[in-house]
Amino acid sequence: MSYTVTVEPIGEQIEVEDGQTILQAALRQGVWLPFACGHGTCATCKVQVVEGDVEIGDASPFALMDVERDEGKVLACCATVESDVTIEADIDVDEDFEGYPVEDYAATVTDIVELSPTIKGVHLKLDRPMTFQAGQYINIELPGVDGPRAFSLANPPSKADEVELHVRLVDGGAATTYIHQDLKVGEKLHLSGPYGQFFVRSSQPGNLIFIAGGSGLSSPQSMILDLLEQNDDRQITLFQGARNLDELYNHELFEGLARDNDNFSYVPALSQADEDSDWQGFRGYVHDAAKEHFDGRFSEHKAYLCGPPPMIDAAITTLMRGRLFERDIFMEKFLTAADGAEETQRSALFKKI
Repeated sequence: MSYTVTVEPIGEQIEVEDGQTILQAALRQGVWLPFACGHGTCATCKVQVVEGDVEIGDASPFALMDVERDEGKVLACCATVESDVTIEADIDVDEDFEGYPVEDYAATVTDIVELSPTIKGVHLKLDRPMTFQAGQYINIELPGVDGPRAFSLANPPSKADEVELHVRLVDGGAATTYIHQDLKVGEKLHLSGPYGQFFVRSSQPGNLIFIAGGSGLSSPQSMILDLLEQNDDRQITLFQGARNLDELYNHELFEGLARDNDNFSYVPALSQADEDSDWQGFRGYVHDAAKEHFDGRFSEHKAYLCGPPPMIDAAITTLMRGRLFERDIFMEKFLTAADGAEETQRSALFKKI
C-alpha cells in the first residue's frame, strides 16, 4: 500500500510506500528535503504535518521535543505515513542543485589503494551509471555493519559507472575498520545515491577556494576534476592540509594539475612536519596557509570546506576575518548518531548543507 504526500510550499507530490519514511520517498523521487544525519538526532529534516496521519518513529527527544510533537511536527527521516498527508517543509533549494533522484546500485570492488597510513582509496564498478553532482556522497552497506555509512565521491561525474571513496580509519568505527581490514577486491556491495547539497554554485561569480583536511579531500577532488574537465575559466586554489608528508596523499595528482592548468593552484600544508625533513612547502595549519597565500583577504571568492570540525571552524574564522561572508562559504558535515544530539543543543553559525 502507498500514500500520497503533498510537500508545501512547492506543491510536489510523492508516493510513500508502507513503512517507508517521508525522507526516503522524497529523495528517491527527486524531491529534496533538508536533512543531515538521517537517523533522527539532528532535527534538520523537521517538517510540519498540516493534514493526515503520521507515525513519528524513532525521533530523538533532543531533536523533536514534546511540545513540537504536540504541534504536529515530525522528522522526515523517521516519520512514516498512515494516510494521504500534507506537510510543510523549509525548502530553500539552490538554483544550481540538479536534484537527481536517489537510486540503488550493485557494486563490485575493483581496487583498494593505500593512500596514506590511515586512509584507503576504494574503487568500485557500478552495475549502471550514476548521475550526480561533484561533491555529493553515497550510502554504502557493509557486511556486519548496522545501517549504511556515508562516504563522499572522489571521482568526477564523467566517470559515472565508477565510484572512488577515500576512507579514513576511525578508532572503534565498525565500517572503516571493515574497509581497512576485511574488504577484498571482487567483493559485491550495495549502495545508494546520490545524496547531499555540497556542490559548486556554478551560477555565482567569483574565483574558487577549496580547503581540505584528511579524507575530506574526496569532495574537492571530484569538484576540481569536474571544473577542469568543463574548462571552467575561474581561478581555482586548493589548500590541502595534513599532519605530515605520509598523510599528504594524492599530492602528485594536484601538482600535475597545477602544471597543466593555468587557472589551478595547489598549496599543501603540513601541521606537524619533522623539523629535520626537507619539506619545502608550508609548515602549519591549512587555514594559515590560505591566509598567507591570499594575504589575509578573501573577498570576491567562494570557499568550499571539507575536513574535520576543528579545521572547518578555524577556516571559517580565517575566511570571515578576511572579509568573506557566510553566503560565500560552503561546507559539508556528516553527523553520526553519537554527536547528533549535541548538534541540536548548540547554535550553528551556518545551515548544514
